[in-house]
Amino acid sequence: MLIRHLDFFVTLAEEQHFGRAAELCGVTQPALSLAIRKLEEDLGATLILRGKRFMGLTAEGEKVLVWGRQILADYGHLRDDLFGRRKGGLTGELRLGVAAAAMPLVPQLSARFEAHNPLARIRFRAMTPPEITAAIRRFELDGGVTELDPRPPAGMVAQPIAPGEVLFACRADHPFAHDATIPWRDALTQPLCVAEGGIAAALAARKLRASVLCDTLDAVLAHLRHGHWCALVPGSFRALLAPGDTVGVHGLSGAPALSGLGLLLARRDPQAPMVQALMDCAEGWQGGGGGAILS
Repeated sequence: MLIRHLDFFVTLAEEQHFGRAAELCGVTQPALSLAIRKLEEDLGATLILRGKRFMGLTAEGEKVLVWGRQILADYGHLRDDLFGRRKGGLTGELRLGVAAAAMPLVPQLSARFEAHNPLARIRFRAMTPPEITAAIRRFELDGGVTELDPRPPAGMVAQPIAPGEVLFACRADHPFAHDATIPWRDALTQPLCVAEGGIAAALAARKLRASVLCDTLDAVLAHLRHGHWCALVPGSFRALLAPGDTVGVHGLSGAPALSGLGLLLARRDPQAPMVQALMDCAEGWQGGGGGAILS
């Protein structure tokens, strides 16, 4: 079995179209079909339901897709590791999903990683925590920067990087702006804007909801600067504020506890070199050096 034949098959399964898959693989459509038939011969199983167009995978094809993604991911990490050793450092691309609450931490994480791995690249995608977990399982991501559950999903390792906290945010001309700490009950009297994630879920659990629900903390900040709204934000929100900003954050007394932020990664032994390098950079950062949590 050739790695490229497996790559062709995974690409076809994801694109669900012979023409697009052939174009992405840089081969003609007949060459793609021939390579997949050769893969089927090598494995002794029919992988694709064939018709005038792509009609889906067989049960065996679905199993091969899961294994194929893992094999291709491992092969890519091995190749990057060997090439990096010759070049004097890690190369290749680290693919990470990022939840809204964790997005303000990304520049700091990128800077730490790049300082130790200047030849490597990081690609970030904004995603929800469930999307991040699913993409890691499908080997579409190497990991995520996200809100951490008390117990990570099975087969995952979680490395904390920032504690969970809820803050009250408002403009400098708001009546609460001079108070260091705001009671939770008083915060709830204001027109509130929140980002999707843990804070929105905490409100929903109490049968409460914000006036405005945003996909990102950038959008929350834009509403705050407009002046009509206040916001409930995670501690990571501080990274979005500049010195002398017209928006400030304040402590909340009686606020619900939030899960902390951290890295969520597939539990592997040995760990992929790029992922291990990321874990090494995050160790001890933002008070998150207490060790990894396994499940």
